[in-house]
Amino acid sequence: MKRKALGLFATFFKIGAFTFGGGYAMIPLIQREIVDKKQWATNEDLLDIIAIAESTPGPIAVNAATFIGSKIDGFFGALCATLGVVLPSFITILAVSFALAQFEHIKIVQHAFMGIRAAVLALIIRALAAMYKECPKSPLSYIIAAAAFFVAAFTSINTIFIILGCAAVGLAVHLIFNTKNGKMGESK
Repeated sequence: MKRKALGLFATFFKIGAFTFGGGYAMIPLIQREIVDKKQWATNEDLLDIIAIAESTPGPIAVNAATFIGSKIDGFFGALCATLGVVLPSFITILAVSFALAQFEHIKIVQHAFMGIRAAVLALIIRALAAMYKECPKSPLSYIIAAAAFFVAAFTSINTIFIILGCAAVGLAVHLIFNTKNGKMGESK
């Protein structure tokens, strides 16, 4: 087994084992492990990975792990990262499903889960703030972000179509702006 693949498995096993609350709650841990500690990707790369992971079918954490693993070590890296992120949840759900039926009526268990949900929300907000720092800050960017938020929050339009729509608007504005300046197709 390759050393990189084992590193991917261990890193994503850690991410999967210490995250409660689903895929979005994993983003701060993925950022800390993949960007800050391992430096396998930049914050900008992570934003792209999250956009791709959100745009493809399946859980965002699994998609992100698969994409990052593939980028770092090909097919075997993708396989190990995916197994690493999924295995802790599988083991935990298996154990919890047996125990929860016996303990779900106990108030202390209910309160513990309420506290976990509050902590997950704080982690998601922290990740959002970190990603915001990497995003372009222009009036157009804010308009696109606000429009995307409202469409996602208040309609049943699939996320992939929202992302594709935002990409189309950004591309159209870029092409129009550069065409007016005589620089069609160039990027800044």
